[in-house]
Amino acid sequence: MQLPERICSARQKPLELYVFIDPLCPDCWALDPLIRKLQVEYGHYFKLKQVLTGKLTALNTAKPLLAVEQSGLACEESVWEEETIESPFLASIAIKAAELQGKRAGSKFLRRIQEQLFLDKENVADIAVLTRCAEEAGLDKSEFLNDIYSAGATKAFQSDLAVTCEMDVDEAPTIVFFNERIEDEGIKIAGLYSYDIYVQILQEILEEIPEPLDPPSLKEFMQYFRIAATSEIRGVYDWTDSQTECEMKKLLLQRKVRRIHTKHGTFWEYIQ
Repeated sequence: MQLPERICSARQKPLELYVFIDPLCPDCWALDPLIRKLQVEYGHYFKLKQVLTGKLTALNTAKPLLAVEQSGLACEESVWEEETIESPFLASIAIKAAELQGKRAGSKFLRRIQEQLFLDKENVADIAVLTRCAEEAGLDKSEFLNDIYSAGATKAFQSDLAVTCEMDVDEAPTIVFFNERIEDEGIKIAGLYSYDIYVQILQEILEEIPEPLDPPSLKEFMQYFRIAATSEIRGVYDWTDSQTECEMKKLLLQRKVRRIHTKHGTFWEYIQ
């Protein structure tokens, strides 16, 4: 089964995961590789719903080293040491505007603004930065600019805040696991944990040992997610650094990807 099929399949899945994040939170940035790996290996068990939160406690307490250690995704430490974002909710409203062009469009846009914030220290409350991110994520620019100031995007964000309140979520990131038995309460896990903890919770709520799928081809993975750090690819395929470099060079020679050097590590972008 190809990656889009296993993630987006409309067939009945026994679990639903609500992932509560704030786009400006470094721990939420660090969670992304873990969610990707969970989708690749166990996406046939669950549907995933992403919910944007307000400015919760994690934004004030998040530690940069935790983000680096847990996921390998580094970021500019000064991002959260300085008050550089004057309108933090604009980024969230922009994400909801992007989602009006499709769930995947919203996910690609979210990832792009996180890269801009945590790697390049860009002001993602600046409409020019947001517009550039929308274009780079493949969104329709005119539609995005219309939607970001629309009542629809604002109401969508307000709806996410209401869900955050209803589920008593007060920390970002938080994941709530639900099974198909509506009478059962969900399992809530707040904060950032190692990958095996999330798999353990899947096992607990499924009441069986989940069977992981083999990862898709590297080309399919890159084609679906578009941009990935070397550390993310290494984690998904359980490769060594040298194996990861070797496999990515094969795609590079085929002109399927381009290498992006940053002072925080190497990223790869699918270009075909």
